[in-house]
Amino acid sequence: MSHFEEKIHFERSFTNIISDYHALTKPGITLAVLASMLVGFVLGSGNSFNFVLMIHALIGTYLIASGTGAYNQFMERRLDGLMKRTAKRPLPDKRIPAANGMFFSLILIFSGLFYLFVMVNPVAGAVSFATTFIYLIAYTPMKQVSAFNIVIGAIPGALPPVGGWAAASGTIDHPGMWLLFGIVFLWQVPHVMAIAWSLKEDYFGAGFKMLPKNDESGFKTATWALICTILLYPVSIAMFMMDIAGVPFLVLSLILATGFLFYSVKFLKERTPKNSRKLMFASIAYLPLVWAAVFIDRII
Repeated sequence: MSHFEEKIHFERSFTNIISDYHALTKPGITLAVLASMLVGFVLGSGNSFNFVLMIHALIGTYLIASGTGAYNQFMERRLDGLMKRTAKRPLPDKRIPAANGMFFSLILIFSGLFYLFVMVNPVAGAVSFATTFIYLIAYTPMKQVSAFNIVIGAIPGALPPVGGWAAASGTIDHPGMWLLFGIVFLWQVPHVMAIAWSLKEDYFGAGFKMLPKNDESGFKTATWALICTILLYPVSIAMFMMDIAGVPFLVLSLILATGFLFYSVKFLKERTPKNSRKLMFASIAYLPLVWAAVFIDRII
């Protein structure tokens, strides 16, 4: 191999390593966490928006969210290797040694926690710590024990907007942040259930308990998804009634909830993989669009 070819091989390998460590942080989920945190920060800022504080909140949240995702992959590396959709992740595929993945994730978690405590405020740091603790200590192990893990997992999944509001205000006592929590919590249950139903054989084969017990027909799964989707209506209306959001948000959020509800009903009526995938895609579209509605409401 020539010197030029060795250089190309080294650069390509280095790029692949960086790509693998980036994949370890679950970048898609981390981006969703940042978006939810930012919504909470914007609404929690009121009329005194602090751009520099927002940047600090984004940096700290990115670090701890990335580390949490990476440590989750470290904890589940053996089970991930048993599922088709996750077998090629860096840890089960042994492209990153397990010890390296563990230390990498812990460095990110504690760096993010320290950064939030020092550069933002202790309340925001505490919310992020609670998010990581519940996700890793309660939700991740429970995925092998009971389908109730979906409810437990929805708690840390819904805390980022609370963390954003706390970053802006230094408190966790405003009802607005908990309504945002409610939106994400209620969204996450049908979102996860739709994914779990679409990939149930893969999950079952790896030992994950992601669906209600003895629910071969999918009726329980679809019913819970429908109930949570319906509950998005009163939460969205409460945002308007408590003067946290205006008419534009109310109108747009109810339209989006109706679209989400349509696919939930469709899945309940006919519980097929095709309809569960449609519900999954509807859920994927719902959250960023409802956050867009928040920003549109603020601009108008």
